[in-house]
Amino acid sequence: MHHHGYLWTGPKQRFDDEALRRPAHPVPPPAGARPELVQRYREVKAGFPVVELPPLETAHWLVKPAGQVRGTWAEPHAAARWLGARVAEYAPRFAAGPDRDRARLTALVGSAAARLGWGGDVSWGFYLEQPAFLYLSVVSCAPNRARPDLGCPLRRG
Repeated sequence: MHHHGYLWTGPKQRFDDEALRRPAHPVPPPAGARPELVQRYREVKAGFPVVELPPLETAHWLVKPAGQVRGTWAEPHAAARWLGARVAEYAPRFAAGPDRDRARLTALVGSAAARLGWGGDVSWGFYLEQPAFLYLSVVSCAPNRARPDLGCPLRRG
């Protein structure tokens, strides 16, 4: 097993647009469906795998292009250290003072290492100066515990 790291920053309003943060339904609209429904289905089916937005389900990062991977680690503690370094980098921009608390952030990194150690995924979100948002994630891969059917993005691309 190994772990892939992902990072996204952008306008909170863009993050809240959930349509492209979930894959298209596995069954397309039926024949004779409204044209706008068919068009929207096609947009989501084509867009979800490549859009840079974080997916609603953390494991779905694995269907995104390999170029979106920010780092890969064999050891869960190394992946958790990457999360900690990113949080430290962005902490001065956190909108909420409690989010900057070092003890809290240290505890988060420790819990991330434990979760990754048993094959879980980690996703964190922080409000930055308005209206920005920071999303960090580390996804366990080969196999992913929640979605073992999803292959490694680095092996595909």
